[in-house]
Amino acid sequence: MVYTGLVSVTFRSLPWQRVLTLTNDAGLTGIEWGGDVHAPPGDLARAQEISRACGQSGITVVCYGSYYRFGECTGAEGAGAPEPPFAAVLDTAVALGAPVIRVWAGTKGSARTARSEREAVVQAARRYADLAAQQHCRIAFEYHGNTLTDTVESALSLIEEINHQNVSLLWQPAVGRATTQRYDELCRVLPQLSHIHCFHWGPAGFVDKRPLAHGADEWRSYLHALPKERTTWVLLEFLPEIPADHASEGEHQEISVLSREAATLHSFLVRLSPPG
Repeated sequence: MVYTGLVSVTFRSLPWQRVLTLTNDAGLTGIEWGGDVHAPPGDLARAQEISRACGQSGITVVCYGSYYRFGECTGAEGAGAPEPPFAAVLDTAVALGAPVIRVWAGTKGSARTARSEREAVVQAARRYADLAAQQHCRIAFEYHGNTLTDTVESALSLIEEINHQNVSLLWQPAVGRATTQRYDELCRVLPQLSHIHCFHWGPAGFVDKRPLAHGADEWRSYLHALPKERTTWVLLEFLPEIPADHASEGEHQEISVLSREAATLHSFLVRLSPPG
């Protein structure tokens, strides 16, 4: 079963209460709450308030979108540096009621990462996956350039090296790759898949955000590949006409664009459903 939601940092400049309202009004049912603005690590009171409001609105907390980078935080641990604040990230995820914590795998692309640096990420992932499991949370590495998940081969190898049932992958279309290659990568990571970030970019990438309808055939193929017997969240992100780091032109534009993109995503799912 596929469920639809929103990545909260799509509206990074808006208060979390407005993000929740927009999500509800667009007919979406889940949110990945970002840790950089909406639910900062360690602010447990806010996380609990968000959790209560989501429950009252019928919105599922899908994930805690932390920006915790294992490589960045683990490099000096062996030298007696203070323990990195993963505990604050985990506590916040628990307060939110998030079953998954999104993390980043290192600070460099896989081809530029030394074996020792990669091993530091592996060891940290095992350690923190154990801690998360105690709180009934999982960790999911964002599928992203300039990290150890920049290729499907490196991403799957990383999961194999970590070898922990509490570690998974978040998938999103990689920049600069053909649809057929992206589809193949998605199919290969399906056994490790946590959830999906959904957006459509043109050839120029982030600065070329386009309506989801322009990628209809592409996204129908991705959605068709998802196992029907398993719950998968597909979360909208990077909406066209909505700047990522500053306010848009106003409330009407925000709900108009989000509602349009949500309706497009829902139309893809209707097309995939068997006739009733």
